[in-house]
Amino acid sequence: MDRPDVRLVALDLDGTLLDSEKRLSERNRAALARAAAQGVHVVPTTGRFFGMMPEAVRALPFVRYAITVNGAQVYDRKTDTALARAEIPVATAVAAMEVLDGFDCIYDCYQENWGWMTEAMQRKAADYAPDAHYLKMIREFRRPVPELKAHLAAKGADVQKVMLFARDAADLPAIRDALAARFPELVLTRSTRNNIEINHALAHKGEALRRLAEALGFGLAECMSFGDGLNDLTMVRDAGLGVAMANAAPEVLAAAKHVTLSNDEDGVAAALETYLS
Repeated sequence: MDRPDVRLVALDLDGTLLDSEKRLSERNRAALARAAAQGVHVVPTTGRFFGMMPEAVRALPFVRYAITVNGAQVYDRKTDTALARAEIPVATAVAAMEVLDGFDCIYDCYQENWGWMTEAMQRKAADYAPDAHYLKMIREFRRPVPELKAHLAAKGADVQKVMLFARDAADLPAIRDALAARFPELVLTRSTRNNIEINHALAHKGEALRRLAEALGFGLAECMSFGDGLNDLTMVRDAGLGVAMANAAPEVLAAAKHVTLSNDEDGVAAALETYLS
């Protein structure tokens, strides 16, 4: 088997690097450490902001860069700066939330690397996000404000991502159609059964990976990426070696150059052992 010249490994977290209990296995950790020892950049890529990533990932001593908020930010933890941004103008974010007010959903956003949410929506989150993992994030990583749209308008900073949970997943197509018709400059993805994540059109993992690789002096052909969800599709498709987990969405499986084991079977380590050992 030809060994690709891999200089960067980009890894989605939930459903990819982490198992179903959101744990980083010792086999995966050791495989990443071996890659880093070979001079490979190990880059977590996530829909979260950096401080919201699991401690087991943030504590990895060889992780300097991270692609966060679905690609809205390329973060350099050493300098505590953003190498690249692709954020939603605050007026557009507020207008999108006004559209969402016409549907049975709750929503929040990331702004300046923290989550914000209308207090009344946060109180009823269990009715819309019954999954324990997402409910925990909503309760712990969203700062409640009296009314989110008014808060954003007063603060004035651009928004990294807007997220919504519908009470009934059957409502998602209508919500998507309403947003897409009004805001062609935004991209809509999903990370779970009944949610939509809204980003700037340039805020996707493939574009962020390209920008980071170029900043480091090489291209996408020298990148290896791992993912399972639709918000991973662009980086799995665009990387020189895109790897889909066995548990990945059909679209991600179709775009991948290699399919590895599932996230509960240390699929990241299995592929790294195949291509980098």
